[in-house]
Amino acid sequence: MKFGNFRIFFSTFALLVLSGPVSAFGFGDVVERAETLAKSEYRAPKPAPEFLRKLSYDDYQSIRFRPEASLWRGGDTRFHVMMLPTGSFYRYPVKLHQIDREGVHALNFDKSLFDYPNPELEKRVPADLGYAGFKLTYPLSRPNVRNQFLVFGGASYFRGVGAGQRFGLSARGIAVDTGLSSGEEFPIFREFWLERPKGGSDVMVVYGLLDGPSLTGAYRFEVHPGKALTMDVRARLFFRSRVTQLGLAPLTSMFFYGENSIRPLGQWRPEVHDSDGLLIHDKETGEWLWRPLLNPSELQMGFHQVKGLGGFGLLQRDPEFARFEDTEARYDLRPSAWVKPGEDWGSGEVVLVEIPSESEINDNIVAFWKPRQEVSAGETRDMSYSVAFGGPDVPASPMARAVRTFVGDGAQPGGGDADGAYRFVVDFEGGPLAKMKPDAAVVSEVSASGDAEVLEHFAEYVDARHGWRLSVLAKPAEGKTLELRASLNLDGKPVSETWTYQLGPKNDLRKNNRQ
Repeated sequence: MKFGNFRIFFSTFALLVLSGPVSAFGFGDVVERAETLAKSEYRAPKPAPEFLRKLSYDDYQSIRFRPEASLWRGGDTRFHVMMLPTGSFYRYPVKLHQIDREGVHALNFDKSLFDYPNPELEKRVPADLGYAGFKLTYPLSRPNVRNQFLVFGGASYFRGVGAGQRFGLSARGIAVDTGLSSGEEFPIFREFWLERPKGGSDVMVVYGLLDGPSLTGAYRFEVHPGKALTMDVRARLFFRSRVTQLGLAPLTSMFFYGENSIRPLGQWRPEVHDSDGLLIHDKETGEWLWRPLLNPSELQMGFHQVKGLGGFGLLQRDPEFARFEDTEARYDLRPSAWVKPGEDWGSGEVVLVEIPSESEINDNIVAFWKPRQEVSAGETRDMSYSVAFGGPDVPASPMARAVRTFVGDGAQPGGGDADGAYRFVVDFEGGPLAKMKPDAAVVSEVSASGDAEVLEHFAEYVDARHGWRLSVLAKPAEGKTLELRASLNLDGKPVSETWTYQLGPKNDLRKNNRQ
């Protein structure tokens, strides 16, 4: 009798085990895959057919995913998934999976989920092509409206927006040798796992497997959409070989021209850029450093040493339509992005790479964290951080902000009478300055590196701006780059960010400078 009861109990237990939830898939599973992959020789992914890679931008955009085919549509989750077609810039298909209560399931390619511009193109698309990535949607504005807020597609790129914004700058999983003459390496996300959120949840988790010639990586993204999109990122990296310049939490953007540069011939729009400056917070010194972006005549790299990284980001501080007057691109609605380490990243530097560009279609700005400790083959590194996409206030800086930078010839009326010098005018707003009276004893502090000269500098309250203005006249050494640092102080303490600028000898501000 006892034996019989045991058999009944065992059979019931086995039935419960077999019919219950499959063991969960998690970050550890991706780590295991990345570690195994790192022990083998790198093998480049198979690209899409040539005819798809050669599609023009307009032809590629005409391939439309059908929203009614979105993953999880009709269910209780507020997140839906739309697939990206492979082609044009998206050269490599990736593997996609969904994770639900029943386990892990491959999301196999189905070309009927897309509308094609013509039957000929549709006929040539292979039935087993694969997707290039995915878009996430969520009701940011109204309960019944699906707003696209996050896109994973192309190498290790992902783009996000807060409520009411349009896509602009991108983040990346990793940067390898960016800006070096040896050439940049672009690791890719080969595989993604999308965890289906519970009904009513406003959080979603995505796992990614990164692979490149020099390293592999396991990533976990915890996604929080809203007024600002926040992503909590956890990663473990496995290095196949030594990396000369490792870039953690990289951001990529576009700066064509702005108020601090000459408008290109034939351009009617006042400004064209996705971002207009780099902001860095050193939590150990308390300094907030602002560096306006440039479209230089030749590749330019800036290295900003930080003792304790509190955060860095590429910001769009021009939220006014009148600054751009572009009804199609709406650069005034482009997001800012702010990276904040989840643990102490140690000493290192924030690197800014500015690449010459003759068009707004090129992303020519990259910013990333470069750890001081070099990376060798066989090493493993862990990191965690958050990246927020939102308005220019996502860093929550307590200091007065540099909101406009103007640069001109220092030997022109309104600029000065010093040959070879440049006039810099910087407007500051907010922070402690917002509460100060116009006659407050605000003073400027300015310095220049190397043999450059600061000929004059002063701070003044500008009634028309309801804010404070810094004016600097500085002269670089012959044929050298001019590097400046400046801040506004009161009673010997800074009340503004530290404004920095790097102006090369070849620029458009004076005739024949680019020759």
